[in-house]
Amino acid sequence: MDVQGPIPRPAPSPRPQGGVPSLPPRLLPSLALLLALATLLLPGAQAAPSLDDARAALRLGKHADVIKAAMEAIEQGGRTEDWAVLHAKALLATGQYPAARDLLTNAAALSRRSLPIRWLGHHAALAAGDTLAAASLLDDIRLLINAQAADLRDPRARVALAEAAIVLGADPKVVIEKILEPLRKSDPALPELHLARGNIALDKHDAALAAMAFEEGIRSQPDDPDLHHGLARAHLDGDRSALVEALENALRIDERHVPSLLLLVDHQIDAEDYAEAERNLDAVAKVNPAHPDAWAFRAVLAHLRNNPTAEAEARSRALQPWPTNPRVDHLIGLKLSRKYRFAEGSARQRQALAFDPSYLPAKSALASDLLRLGEEDEGWKLAHEVHQQDAYDVAAFNLVTLHDSLGRYTRLTNEHFVVRLSSKEAPIYGDRVLELLSRARATLVAKYGVEPVSPTYVEIFAEQKDFGVRTFGIPDNPGFLGVCFGRVVTANGPAATRGRESNWEAVLWHEFTHVITLQATANRMPRWLSEGISVHEELAANASWGQHFNPRYRSMIVGDDLVPVSKLSGAFLAPKSPFHLQFAYFQSALVVDFILRQKGPDSLRAILRDLRDGTPINEALARHVAPIPELDKSFKEFAVARAQGVAPGLDWSKPPVPKPGDPPPQPLAEWAKDKPTNFYALDNAARRAVASKDWKAALPPLETLVRLFPEHATADSAYPLLARVHRQLGQTNDEQRVLVALAERNHEAPDAYLRLMELADANKDWPAVLLNARRFLAVNPLVPAPYRLLAKAAEASNDSNTALQAFQTLLALDPPNPADAHYQVARLLRPKDPAAARRHVLMALEEAPRHRKALQLLLDLQPAKDPAP
Repeated sequence: MDVQGPIPRPAPSPRPQGGVPSLPPRLLPSLALLLALATLLLPGAQAAPSLDDARAALRLGKHADVIKAAMEAIEQGGRTEDWAVLHAKALLATGQYPAARDLLTNAAALSRRSLPIRWLGHHAALAAGDTLAAASLLDDIRLLINAQAADLRDPRARVALAEAAIVLGADPKVVIEKILEPLRKSDPALPELHLARGNIALDKHDAALAAMAFEEGIRSQPDDPDLHHGLARAHLDGDRSALVEALENALRIDERHVPSLLLLVDHQIDAEDYAEAERNLDAVAKVNPAHPDAWAFRAVLAHLRNNPTAEAEARSRALQPWPTNPRVDHLIGLKLSRKYRFAEGSARQRQALAFDPSYLPAKSALASDLLRLGEEDEGWKLAHEVHQQDAYDVAAFNLVTLHDSLGRYTRLTNEHFVVRLSSKEAPIYGDRVLELLSRARATLVAKYGVEPVSPTYVEIFAEQKDFGVRTFGIPDNPGFLGVCFGRVVTANGPAATRGRESNWEAVLWHEFTHVITLQATANRMPRWLSEGISVHEELAANASWGQHFNPRYRSMIVGDDLVPVSKLSGAFLAPKSPFHLQFAYFQSALVVDFILRQKGPDSLRAILRDLRDGTPINEALARHVAPIPELDKSFKEFAVARAQGVAPGLDWSKPPVPKPGDPPPQPLAEWAKDKPTNFYALDNAARRAVASKDWKAALPPLETLVRLFPEHATADSAYPLLARVHRQLGQTNDEQRVLVALAERNHEAPDAYLRLMELADANKDWPAVLLNARRFLAVNPLVPAPYRLLAKAAEASNDSNTALQAFQTLLALDPPNPADAHYQVARLLRPKDPAAARRHVLMALEEAPRHRKALQLLLDLQPAKDPAP
């Protein structure tokens, strides 16, 4: 079958000309076996009656039963091709790679038109390290396809055709449309069909399409663990809770399903649950003691435990079946890079490419590693090479598209930083970015005694999809505002976060703290500690930044949601909800606070030094804080005590929640009658009053909440509601008082900042205008309103430079009245640069020819004429 014209043929493998492909002498089958196979290939030979049972047994991991059934079926006259495939799959699953290769190579010699035999044989030969036989079988497949000589009566043969055609360079879209889509209509229950569709999508980094394919297969074949495993793979870089659920489903069907156990190990390494990962690797070894991925994972674990001898031994075992298997080093490198050890990860990818320069997964991973290391020239070059060699790789396409976008960004530099911003945003707040980063660097270098490598690269994206591609390889963004790779920081800029306010100054301070701690530890630190220190340093830099106790955090800590320190990194990987992820950041900062209170900053710095030297985190904590069991216990006591000390004047009892079958609960208002300081009752009463616009009734509960829990100043706290109530009642002074308290505690409240500017402007309170203008611009520097007030306050405070800068920035924002902005710039420039002032006057008059003040200023700027002689 011609998929898309003749399939391109790479450099041919050495082989005799004409006839059936010759095989190396050591692979020639015995005469007796050839005769037996030839007999069974005669026309009319029927499949053994137990073929379907054997396929079911293979799905359930009963490999020995499959091998026994295959051997018996051949003796009874079963269809050799089907049984050879099942027999070989069972051998491969149990690590008997040479036996599987020999079996399939022998079968291919007689079954001259069979694609499934050759396609599986190709994989078996590679697994056994026999690259010559693997290339020979791939050549056979190409010849069969181009000559349209393959036997495609069986649907599984057409699936093999599709998979082989992709490897041989066919257009994936054509393969799916011409081969796999017709199969969806004729054989929708065929598991191999859905596996092929999903795996093709995964190979091209299209996780969403892969998930759809696997889910469709599961609907028709719910008891196939391979399909559940495929669905889990589709969620590897996304929803980890969905990944875990899919793996649980696969292992419920076959508790020894090796691919699922290995993917679970992959997940557990990310979650730093190394002991459980080891146990699952032991389970894999009982099924397949030679699995290269299992030994590669053991090498990763040894590396993370700073045991180079064990690492080298495990890698050697992984390469034993196939000494130049590029996947081994590629997998090791992927896991090290996922731990932010990009230098070590990139070295592994280079080794994989030394084994096989055409191995695109390693080239793609190396490109990403280099970009995260700041080695951009080589990184972008490799990304373009991957895209040129595989135009259907979604990740590579996304990267080269991003590269084009970044080419239009403005580059700002100083001694220690290279900052990229969109050309529109750079003149608006680029200088503030450099100033903030320089201040963060001076503060944190002095605090931690770490001099980071210069420059640090900071990329601030105007579009969230570009941030997603630069950071994760895909346009989706799972809620991150910024990410640090050690020397490279990526962040969503104000334009990318419109609609969900965030303080970009706090984000950059947080991410630069990662630059310090990751370089202090050579990227050898658990995620919880890295995030905990960054949140802690936010709070140290600005009391309104970072995270603070709120009612839900309090409830989670005194309840059952506190995670032991020893398992805290896992809380970031598969949180129950987005709020649980935020809680993981909060709890991590609380652990850092606990360490500092117990042992002081020297202890924290000592932990970082130990991590850099390769000491595992639990050993470092035991050495400088307490053994892990004791630390888990004492931290829990500390956290619970802190939570119970939050707003002690409030009653924190919760309204009863009826269980199924219980009578309806009493109304909340009735339950709260004798609870005048109950948080939930006060909050409910205030919101009901505001909703009904009963402003006077809303005052008492809101004032009580603010008085008894002043630290709670989020957007859903009592502060915004109380300010609104005061404004509705015309109580401007009280409104201002509440907004001042809110602004001091909340770094993401632009509405409050703007209202405070307006009130301060009316009162000519210029310091308050300046303060709140700067607060506003730390959240959103891309709107004109605060710049006018900032300029007015600055000029009234005799700060003409700040006023001039504010008006110049206003012009960059395309204000509704550019004529006046040009006039103001001209007026402020007049004493310093009359020529520049004249240019701005002319631009003002171009916009508004009758602008009287601009006309007068133009006259004033005319050079004085020399008196007549």
